[in-house]
Amino acid sequence: MTYKAGIIGTGGIAGMGILGMHDEDAIGEEKIRASHAGGYDATDGVELVAVADVDEDQLARFGDAWDIPTDRRYVGHEAMLAAEDLDVVSVCTPSFLHRDHVVDAARSAASPSVVWCEKPIASRVTDANEMVAVCEETDTELVVNHSFRFTDKLQRLRALVQEEGILGDVHSVTAQFRMELLRNSTHLLDTLVYLLDARADVVSGHVTGENEAVESLDADRTVDDAGGGGFVVMDDGTFATIDCTIPRADSSMTFQFVGSGGKLYLNNDDGEWRYWRLEDGDHVEEPLPGIDGSWTWDDDYEGSFANAAGHVVDLLDGDADNQSTGVEATRSLEIIVGFYLSHYTGGQVDVPLERPLRDVNITSW
Repeated sequence: MTYKAGIIGTGGIAGMGILGMHDEDAIGEEKIRASHAGGYDATDGVELVAVADVDEDQLARFGDAWDIPTDRRYVGHEAMLAAEDLDVVSVCTPSFLHRDHVVDAARSAASPSVVWCEKPIASRVTDANEMVAVCEETDTELVVNHSFRFTDKLQRLRALVQEEGILGDVHSVTAQFRMELLRNSTHLLDTLVYLLDARADVVSGHVTGENEAVESLDADRTVDDAGGGGFVVMDDGTFATIDCTIPRADSSMTFQFVGSGGKLYLNNDDGEWRYWRLEDGDHVEEPLPGIDGSWTWDDDYEGSFANAAGHVVDLLDGDADNQSTGVEATRSLEIIVGFYLSHYTGGQVDVPLERPLRDVNITSW
């Protein structure tokens, strides 16, 4: 059996390519593998059969690049969801549109069993909570594309931390990545909550107001999304310091975990993962069991889309549990919203957020 997939949104992450990650000549002209369409194309058992966008020129360009028949290129997601019978729908639109497109897909006549939504899950916590609730109501699996979760190395590292306890009780984490908070640091924060299997308890934040994406995306409007960071006390007691103020050219995604049983250093841009076991007060460096080398953008990130599409097929077959749920994806969004609330109110913010605070909207793309 071959499952049928449709995509809402024809931007870079859908399959057109992203400037800064791909050569400009390739964008819209080649089949970009690090994308939802690329994931489907690389995966047995699922076929991309339909696509929707409100921009007719971009829709045509995407359809030509990915060989979508002209009668299955829909102007507007409502038309596709009304006309097609789909097993999975990818939502690849800007974050402020995720709520509408996920909810519409889950309740539509297309009746997908899985919705594969781009990160971040939404631009406000209320929307994320509604997306989760509607998908539960309609028996739809909501998979959020936090790409790192779909790599063997990070899955193995989580098992080492959570199941084998190589760090013991984690006391402190320091993490750095480039601006902006919603567009980029959702990767960093989701990795944090994934490895700790924890949720924020208290958040204190600072927002710089600086945004490099306006220029790099040639955006026609300003947004709230900006560099920032702060500290987070997790519900397991871990104290985490987050710095996402760094310009793209200067940045490396780094983590340092310190625990009662050892310490861990991760640098995902320079390709360095190191682990030290704590023995009689001394840190002794050792290889990470079952991990050959470190996580890299060129290898692991590029392959994560095919892995995610394969996971979608496993979910459709009933052979897997969801590795990246909407509930878990909301944990990183809560922290980002908490940073903004803390910055503008001058106080610390408790998680879970109270209802009025869950309605705060952080505009991005």
